[in-house]
Amino acid sequence: MAQNLEHKRHTLAHLLAAAVLKLYPETKLTLGPATSTGFYYDMDFKDPIKDSDLLKIEKYMKKILPTWKEFTHKEVSAEEAREIFKGNEYKLELIEEIISRGEVITLYTVGEFIDLCRGGHLESPSKEIKDGEWKLDKIAGAYWRGDEKNKMLTRVYGLAFETKEELDTHVAQIEMAKERDHRKLGKELDLFTFSDLVGPGLPLFTPRGTLLRDLIVEKIQSIQKGFGYQKVSIPHITKSDLYKTSGHYDKYGDDLFKVHGRGDTEFCLKPMNCPHHTQIFASQMRSYKDLPVRYMEATTVYRDEQAGELLGLTRVRSITQDDGHIFCRADQVEQEIKNIIYVIKEFYSSLDMLHDGKYWVSLSVRDSQNLEKYIGDSNVWDIAESTLEKICKDENLNYKRVEGEAAFYGPKIDFQFKDALGREWQLGTAQLDFQMPERFSLEYNDKDGTKKRPIMIHRAVAGSLERFLAVAIEHFGGAFPFWMSPVQVSILPVNDDAHGAYAQQIFETLQKEGIRTELLSSEESLGKRIRSAKGQKVPYIFVLGDKEKDGNTITAEGRGDEKLEGITLSEFLEKVTQK
Repeated sequence: MAQNLEHKRHTLAHLLAAAVLKLYPETKLTLGPATSTGFYYDMDFKDPIKDSDLLKIEKYMKKILPTWKEFTHKEVSAEEAREIFKGNEYKLELIEEIISRGEVITLYTVGEFIDLCRGGHLESPSKEIKDGEWKLDKIAGAYWRGDEKNKMLTRVYGLAFETKEELDTHVAQIEMAKERDHRKLGKELDLFTFSDLVGPGLPLFTPRGTLLRDLIVEKIQSIQKGFGYQKVSIPHITKSDLYKTSGHYDKYGDDLFKVHGRGDTEFCLKPMNCPHHTQIFASQMRSYKDLPVRYMEATTVYRDEQAGELLGLTRVRSITQDDGHIFCRADQVEQEIKNIIYVIKEFYSSLDMLHDGKYWVSLSVRDSQNLEKYIGDSNVWDIAESTLEKICKDENLNYKRVEGEAAFYGPKIDFQFKDALGREWQLGTAQLDFQMPERFSLEYNDKDGTKKRPIMIHRAVAGSLERFLAVAIEHFGGAFPFWMSPVQVSILPVNDDAHGAYAQQIFETLQKEGIRTELLSSEESLGKRIRSAKGQKVPYIFVLGDKEKDGNTITAEGRGDEKLEGITLSEFLEKVTQK
């Protein structure tokens, strides 16, 4: 983000807070940062506000903006800060944290407004903030400090860009996103549902949604079938000791679903699969000739996400992972990761998400300022990071080195894709891990008779199937590619008595050819059936009447403006086989 734009957004967050204090004087302010599209401020209102109140707040922001000539900054003592913000427990908590870090307490004043802040504002807000470049967007709930044990605050979001045109474009994308919202389309297309009896964050997939998930897994498996992956299957529960050994228990203990049986042993619902896979590898002694060993499975893991952060399929508590782990020698690492890159590229090419600069690769490495966050020897990390960077160069990947994004056990390369709305998602990944084999004492017999540690590679192509489906539903607006559509052809006889037998013949032939087909009989009007099939975004709709029956042909309407009239079924099959 350009610094001036970040400063504009941060300044607008203060302007929002100032307007709220004037309109709702008993409100307690907390924090208000800039974001990638604008700004927000979390506030504790005495009485709740609604989205309909945003226009009033926005008007008051514009009213006081001319008085905001410049920010002045002042360093104050702890006593002064506590006096100024007495009665606001949130600001007082922040003040105490600043003191504990040994930092200077700074206040910024503009107009009649004073706030606790580190800085980063426009020099002349009244001159630099223009109408049409910003607006208030929505309100949402947010726990103080993101902790569900704390009070729920009101978060007011705003949008801000460098120009009116950029804001208008973004607002148009938001409207398009509402139409493509996977929660809305998931219900309309009958793909998944949620139940209060089952619980939040635990999606239930319908037959069509399950087929869609299976098609994604099958596609990945068909691409990687030549690379020697073997399917494995593991239980959904494990002793906590497994994750204590791996390091996940200490790192993610609060996110684990802990289970207690009849004895004293603590169990967990598995939050990841890699420790289990190490135990399959460790079940027998391996030779250097056996490596690489490649395991894969599509299986569900469970994480106790905070209720306030759950959102459709993008943030759930049951996560089905397209998971794979490779155990290999050091001299095999480069080729194995290059194979993973090939599979990722092939898969996303089939979704048209790899072209026109729609992706880049994050070389995710350690945070050099906080090395204590990572386990393992620093020299091993250096080797792992340099190995991945060499692979990125060899494969001509459009990569950037990003500090602080590595997993706690090793560096990784993460593929970042843009969807049809221009939003960026991290999907495919390959992670290099020297730590897990060490923690589990994994070994193989090398050619010289000595025992060596294998290197572990974690790989995911789609990642979480739930999250991937949310992205795919919104990317395609529910109009999936032909290979991915749960129903590929809808057959509509004009009249069952006259055309039903011919429609049944076409239906059976398509099914034998492996085309996923549905037959919609004429109990309802033809127009209603056509609207229903189009609403389900079926790739092809056959309307079969006298002309088609007598000529032994079909008339097909594809999505968009595609029309196929008077062609034979063989000609149609030849066409869709290419898809």
